Amino acid sequence: MKLPHHSRRPLTRRDALCRMGAAGPEIAGQDGALDARKLDHPARARHVIFLFMNGGLSQVDSFDPKPMLDKYHGQPLPGGSIATERKTGALMRSPFTFKKYGRCGMDVSELFPYVGECADDICWIRSVCTDIPNHEPSMLMMNTGHTQVGRPSLGSWLTYGLGTGNKNLPGYVVLCPEVPTTVGPPLWNSAFLPATHQGTYIPDKVEKQDEKNLVGKDFDPKKLISYISNEKFTLTEQRRELDLLQSLNRLQMERDAAPDPQLEATIQSMEVAYRMQTEAPDVFDVRKESEATLKLYGPGSTARGCLTAVRLVQRGVRMVQVYYGKGDPWDAHADIQAHRKNARDSDQPFAAVIKDLKSRGLLKDTLVVCGSEFGRTPVMEVGGAAGMTQNGRDHNPFGFTMWLAGGGVKGGTIYGATDDFGFKAIEKPVHVHDLHATILYLLGIDHTKLTYRYSGRDFRLTDVSGNVIHDIIA
Repeated sequence: MKLPHHSRRPLTRRDALCRMGAAGPEIAGQDGALDARKLDHPARARHVIFLFMNGGLSQVDSFDPKPMLDKYHGQPLPGGSIATERKTGALMRSPFTFKKYGRCGMDVSELFPYVGECADDICWIRSVCTDIPNHEPSMLMMNTGHTQVGRPSLGSWLTYGLGTGNKNLPGYVVLCPEVPTTVGPPLWNSAFLPATHQGTYIPDKVEKQDEKNLVGKDFDPKKLISYISNEKFTLTEQRRELDLLQSLNRLQMERDAAPDPQLEATIQSMEVAYRMQTEAPDVFDVRKESEATLKLYGPGSTARGCLTAVRLVQRGVRMVQVYYGKGDPWDAHADIQAHRKNARDSDQPFAAVIKDLKSRGLLKDTLVVCGSEFGRTPVMEVGGAAGMTQNGRDHNPFGFTMWLAGGGVKGGTIYGATDDFGFKAIEKPVHVHDLHATILYLLGIDHTKLTYRYSGRDFRLTDVSGNVIHDIIA
């Protein structure tokens, strides 16, 4: 490979691989910068808050009641045993009662009374399905549109396509007390997209002694982001160093025959990091909220994460994802009653997100998405070390519920349905690709056009699938 005559730098192996891979954006005018591209159609939303119950919420115990489970409790599932991750037994009724909420009369379990109060603002999709009944591939599918590591996340695609409304903050923020699941960072990485679009992970852990206190009590945002301030150098000194480094990087970019997206992403990331020192401590300082707002969200790390998410989108952040906790805490194999604690931590702050966004005038511009990587079976799980029958449910990728609110979605509606026992989507099934296509559509993006050429192929979030669910759009 011969270099152009104006370049004197020897061709390195890395240069050759980069040029042979031909990595680069497909959309005209998009150079990986933080500036927004032209929309494909008018957007209904500008931001996304994704509330993630990692581990697998049971749909038949939350938002998809099944009277047939009560009637046939203890009997085999018609059609024979089912193939899930673990051995399962007879049908098991829900131990939780359901109640109708709102003008729409939505059935919601006793686990989510606060969310039930917001029923008229919520669209429940009861027919979501995914491909694999294991946490890692299903988490990857829900977050990146693929079951294997190495694809950009939903938030990365959004910031790549739309930029951010505040260049002093990351365009995509991930909040969780500790790293969720065994997958971790690949759930929010940018993969082959420019590195500046990677999610910024913030551990929003609440100390044990503060778990029962309101989210703003005795809280110091510097403890949340310990590296946000530099005690050794003033902002002026840092600015001078950064300007020098940028000048050197720009000289190298001008000298090189081909642009270096990694170098450009590094420059942008350093700029954001510098500017974050003035704005991040303020946006993460939830103590500035009123007592009424703090009471609206309640105590705990999920409450802090949800309130912080609203504050971030108010400042222009494109997407915020709030995970429940470390590992797979909603994974109720042994006892479905474990959902009580998880729901007690999540119900009030989830509802507060909707109520608070509405009070701030942001709900119409913010799409709230809530769900898990899959659901749970309507049959009891049989297993454990001693082979004893348990009161839990196994993973179920064949039909589960997610809900959306705000951002142009029809509130007070149900879309799709599972069978009489809540096992499999039988009416208007919605694959994860369809969900992603709809999210992009609501933000003004045609999912078939948001592509990135990498290694000789045009990649997109929805791969080669995905249909927009127009019926749920207001």
